[in-house]
Amino acid sequence: MTSLVTEETDGHVRKIGLNRPEKRNAMNVALIEQLSAAFARVEADDAIRATVLFAHGPVFTAGLDLMDVFPRMGEAADLFRSAGVDPWGTHGPSRTKPLVVAVHGKCLTLGIELMLAGDVTLASEDATFEQIEVDRGIFPFGGGTARWVQTMGWGNAMQYLLTGDALDAREAHRLGLVQRVVAREALLETAMAVAARIASKPPLAIKAILESARTAVLEGERAAAEKLLPSIMRLATTEDTHEALMAVMERRPATFHGR
Repeated sequence: MTSLVTEETDGHVRKIGLNRPEKRNAMNVALIEQLSAAFARVEADDAIRATVLFAHGPVFTAGLDLMDVFPRMGEAADLFRSAGVDPWGTHGPSRTKPLVVAVHGKCLTLGIELMLAGDVTLASEDATFEQIEVDRGIFPFGGGTARWVQTMGWGNAMQYLLTGDALDAREAHRLGLVQRVVAREALLETAMAVAARIASKPPLAIKAILESARTAVLEGERAAAEKLLPSIMRLATTEDTHEALMAVMERRPATFHGR
């Protein structure tokens, strides 16, 4: 049986692909479970420092497979506890390593929320985005209601959440939904280059940046500020920080080991 999620490792970067192209990568329960398990394997592998998420086929994803998922909505709270890490970071254990998302073609509903749960998003010139839950009588339940507002402000977010209207790649970039727009043929290569650049940095420092930023978003700036000095004091004693300082003094590239 073909896996609904592909996994490939390139150096310190794990490349994860949505692989249900015959269904436009619509996310059924099996795909969600396999994606969650793939993210858990990234977390468990010390050699992996960053992840790229992309999709096989002509579109990124048609979003949620309603007919498959809705009958099991009552199990949502337990889904990620059994499968691994919650890729959406809303209902279960969250990832701690950076995620670069590469979007092409159509990206609907749960796919946008998956993208917004990442750290950096690149879109191809042909990408379009539609948060159309309102047309189905429901609302985005994968973190979209909060993250659209955090990303682009109340009015811009509501313009699309309340109407389900589509954004093209350029408008998505203007509003901050994606960080870069590139040619379709350069999308995955560019995303891998961004992830490799992140993976070349000290892993403990990268983790601390993500933790501090998430604390500020979820708990407020004061809560994040209270953790700043303890975190920086811990980092100051690590081997990687010592290596960074020695590399500067010796005028050579640094090599980091996450220690």
